[in-house]
Amino acid sequence: MHEMGITNGILASAVEAAEAEGATRINSVTVSIGDLTDIVEDALQFAWEALTPGTMAEGGVLIVVHVPATSRCLQCGAEFEHDKWNMLCPKCESFLVEPITGRELRIDSMDVD
Repeated sequence: MHEMGITNGILASAVEAAEAEGATRINSVTVSIGDLTDIVEDALQFAWEALTPGTMAEGGVLIVVHVPATSRCLQCGAEFEHDKWNMLCPKCESFLVEPITGRELRIDSMDVD
């Protein structure tokens, strides 16, 4: 499960940033995850629960913000939201599109004590 590795990276980055600020506890970490990634939120949450005991994030929560997939048509310039499989421009039906959002995986914020 690659979510375990991803969550471990999130946790390590959060702990490093919290320690650098002199914090002693991580109450929450908010991450943005694009809908075009293959990351499963339930697996991330499971990994968070498994990895945080014994760390400064023990008892803290992982908050996941989903970022919808959007693209821009290279033919007509339309911007539109879509799912993972259907990126056809709804305005001109072109397949020539460039992704704008949906591939994100980032830590947005943390709440620490």
